[in-house]
Amino acid sequence: MTLDTLLIRPRLTDYHGITLAQEDVDFAIPFFDEDIPLYVDPFLMWRSPSMQDNSLHEMLMAAVNHVGKLAQGGGRDAAIDLLVIASECDEVGLGASAKRKGKRIGRDKAGEILDIFRRIPRYATHGLGHIEELQFFVEGISKDRISDFACSFLKSFLIDFTIDQCTRLGIPTQSQTIPNLWDVRSRQFASVTTDLPVDPTDGRPLLFVPKRWLRFVPWINYEDYYEKHCPQDDIAHTAEELTRVEVLTYNRDNYGVVAAYVEAKERAFADAANDPLFAQIPVRSARGKVAQIRKLPTGKTDGADLKYEAAVGQLLPSLFYPNLDFAQAQARTDSGVSIRDLIFYNTQRAPFLKEVYADYGSRQITFELKNVAELERIHVDQLNRYLADELGKFGVFVTRHPPKRAINQRIVDLWSGQRKAIITLTDADLEQMVEVFDSKQRDPLDVIVKKYAEFRRSCP
Repeated sequence: MTLDTLLIRPRLTDYHGITLAQEDVDFAIPFFDEDIPLYVDPFLMWRSPSMQDNSLHEMLMAAVNHVGKLAQGGGRDAAIDLLVIASECDEVGLGASAKRKGKRIGRDKAGEILDIFRRIPRYATHGLGHIEELQFFVEGISKDRISDFACSFLKSFLIDFTIDQCTRLGIPTQSQTIPNLWDVRSRQFASVTTDLPVDPTDGRPLLFVPKRWLRFVPWINYEDYYEKHCPQDDIAHTAEELTRVEVLTYNRDNYGVVAAYVEAKERAFADAANDPLFAQIPVRSARGKVAQIRKLPTGKTDGADLKYEAAVGQLLPSLFYPNLDFAQAQARTDSGVSIRDLIFYNTQRAPFLKEVYADYGSRQITFELKNVAELERIHVDQLNRYLADELGKFGVFVTRHPPKRAINQRIVDLWSGQRKAIITLTDADLEQMVEVFDSKQRDPLDVIVKKYAEFRRSCP
């Protein structure tokens, strides 16, 4: 299997033909072409009921504080080297990079980090309690860098975790030499050769990260501190908003304020939880989207087509989750006509989805959005061309009204001649899906199943 034949926004599991939803695995499934926009939050290890996670947090802080003591004891250059190495962990693919490739900090920035162990007596004597505290003293150290430090110093655990998950799920691995593995005995970074999954686009090794560690923003974070705990009037008496540099400078001379904030966050540990990789919209919001769609005119007047695409694009991923994982919204051009699609990974979680894969080869399912008064033959022909072998032969129109008889016949003819299946969801169907979503008695996917059954009854 090669990437250039197949998937939109490919993931590791889909590439290897392992049809699992993100909901069904314990790690964040890596993408090949971009980072996952989440970060490791070390606080979740600290507050975890798991002794293993608690021990990993202790290992992390022991490593960080060793580097600080090393600098204090005359090994500043060696300590800087260690921090620079630890400041990036490309194998995990977390963050905001579009190329899964980060950049390490410079030696000057590493020196600024080490300076806090000298400047703040508490850290000089006892070390950091949470690595996230670096955010309050050093410019340029934020959630992405905290996450990378954590992954670098805990890379040995992540390797074991990844190997275990690959063994459980049957994900292929290859022998790889992994650089910069923290050795707790020698307190140095070393290389290790082991079997890991790889990114087929460039052969780089991949490491999995437990979902239970991931948040969009760390529990202990600068923005929360600035808004709720920072004594802004003590720093400046002007009405102008404080710069981050001014706040960090104040913090370095007034450690007690930061300590009080950290203690408050520790006391509220019960509220700290990992963030899901996908969150469904509330039922009330889903009803609002349907009401918005109902009021829109067909066509492009006043941007009605874009509003329709936006509303449907927010609604369907929540209605189908977790049976269908959302891949992306994709714009394409067919014969000069702009078309908007929603692409979903076929997880095969439900019997119907297994049937779609078995009968039509659809590892991803395309929903084509059409805010038109009625579907026309050109629309059917466009979707027909898109349903090639590599994406499978099952597609869905999302449009305002049921197709006319001639269009229905054209769709049936495609099934008769090419065994392609196209069903249509209308405003009424979307409304029914939201009703099912609200009742929780059935799954919104059942509406798709019903529409497919009706389609097949119309076929010869």
